[in-house]
Amino acid sequence: MNESKAMILGASGPVLTADEIALYRSERPWGFILFARNIGEASQVADLVSAMRDAVGRPEAPVLIDQEGGRVQRIRAPLAEKYPSAAELGALYAQDREKGLRAAWLMSRLHACDLLKLGINVDCLPVLDVPVQGASNVIGDRAYGFDPVVVSEMGQAAADGLKAGGVLPVMKHIPGHGRGMADSHHELPVVNASLAELEAHDFVPFRALRNELMAMSAHIVFTAIDPEQPATTSSKVIEEVIRGRIGFDGLLMSDDTSMNALKGTIGERARRIAGGGCDIILHCNGMMEEMKAVVEEARPLGGDALRRARAVEAAFGPGGGLDEVALRQEFWSLLSLA
Repeated sequence: MNESKAMILGASGPVLTADEIALYRSERPWGFILFARNIGEASQVADLVSAMRDAVGRPEAPVLIDQEGGRVQRIRAPLAEKYPSAAELGALYAQDREKGLRAAWLMSRLHACDLLKLGINVDCLPVLDVPVQGASNVIGDRAYGFDPVVVSEMGQAAADGLKAGGVLPVMKHIPGHGRGMADSHHELPVVNASLAELEAHDFVPFRALRNELMAMSAHIVFTAIDPEQPATTSSKVIEEVIRGRIGFDGLLMSDDTSMNALKGTIGERARRIAGGGCDIILHCNGMMEEMKAVVEEARPLGGDALRRARAVEAAFGPGGGLDEVALRQEFWSLLSLA
């Protein structure tokens, strides 16, 4: 069978179009990502996920979603409860470390329960960014706190809760979005902190969780490392920092190709992402013309990228049994303390 291509693609709506099925079938994306526009009733979401996997002929194809809690929660009531933000969990940690860690684990375990029922097997969580005062609120309450040790511990608990439920985590946004003074959805943030400052603060949670299997890049320029290219397209940041100083050898996917922090056409962006050393090009908005531009630049998975992708596929599991009602009661009782 032909190898999957090094890309993750979205879809335009709740049901695949004939053109989307044809594109997926011919171009073989490694995985898919869902957004709120794709979410309706439970049976519809499960059917959409199945149709995506059927189109590429791979029942193990990863299907991702951003289900953090707080303001970034693609699946909402009645399919999932309205979960608190990471900052709310961090507030509980500040009162009682063990209760905070337990709450982070529980919320992720409940996310996994919600997602796996729909066939979704990857959650783009935990957010390991450590904000600084004055930074853009694009991270804001999505972070567990301002202390890299707290973020590391809470992030590990969140990752472990997902894995206990058979869903794999994606760390974001490596090597750190916390200092960004602009929203990378709209413009390119430039960080002028020294390498020593970044080492002592921004990189800490990613180094602590470096053995996780997947991470998403930051569309941020770090002038101390590469003043020209954002981390997503910088071979220097990826090789020297992400692979080197942080020690992450898992599957590295770009943040969304269509975000305006990146310059040039979609095809040019995808080419730079692939050329810079990201294993996977992520394209989210489901716009057909943009997806066609991405597939022109995406290569078949090979070498280290293929090894990392295979490690992800091998790690999927059914998740352990749980008493869902009891876990939900425990989680919300803990949150009442925050």
